[in-house]
Amino acid sequence: MKRKLDIVVISDVHLGTYGCQAKELLHYLNSIRPKKLILNGDIVDIWQFRKSYFPKAHLLIIKKIISLATKGTKVYYITGNHDEKLRKFSETKMGNIQVLDKLVLNIDGKKAWFFHGDVFDASIQHAKWIAKLGGWGYDILILINQLVNWFLLKMGKEKYSLSKKIKAGVKQAVKFISNFEKTASDLAIENEFDYVICGHIHQPQIETKTNQKGSCIYLNSGDWVENLTALEYHNEKWELYTYNPKGYKSPPKDYLFDDIENPVSIPNLLSAMRMHQNL
Repeated sequence: MKRKLDIVVISDVHLGTYGCQAKELLHYLNSIRPKKLILNGDIVDIWQFRKSYFPKAHLLIIKKIISLATKGTKVYYITGNHDEKLRKFSETKMGNIQVLDKLVLNIDGKKAWFFHGDVFDASIQHAKWIAKLGGWGYDILILINQLVNWFLLKMGKEKYSLSKKIKAGVKQAVKFISNFEKTASDLAIENEFDYVICGHIHQPQIETKTNQKGSCIYLNSGDWVENLTALEYHNEKWELYTYNPKGYKSPPKDYLFDDIENPVSIPNLLSAMRMHQNL
């Protein structure tokens, strides 16, 4: 039985990279039926896109999103820094799918402001090559981490996150996350938003933020590289969902969904992407 939800927010999936946990995300998407699906940036990693690497599970994520849209789910694709090339298609609408740079919704009488969050990142705004280099380094770190965790699980031990340990141990990274959350929430309060919903920093969070002018609820959907998290809104309440493989009785059959046939081939997908780039 699929869970019916009002809103689901996911971000930082990074399709097309080795660190992307596409199979787990596909599992999750197959378990829900949201009225609105908000893709809050960095869904397809165009920065690190390789023609030689776009696995079947990654392609099926795209097909699943399209499938949800054809069945009535309103899909909002908010662009991030890794998929910034899609910003030239901002305000494009195709059926139930819309590409945006930011989104404002009225949710049960409360104002919600959705955006990826890279606008607050100075390394991206002023030295993009540093940010891209960091992205490659992060991808390699995730690969190493997956190998380490494979050995740990074989030995009956719990998984370990190298990048989380590094982030927690580096004061500058901790300071950046704190500053990011404060900047986003301060702007939301100033503009009288009740909710501000971001991605970008891969740090899942739901927290009430307060300053001299008022308060708002800051939310971050995390990522599908390490944390495997999403934001869910239902019955006038936000919750942070964390993927747990034990909650699923069996893996998706060949990672296919029963409502889609004849999956698009990767060459056809690449051809379509090249056509869009030439428009």
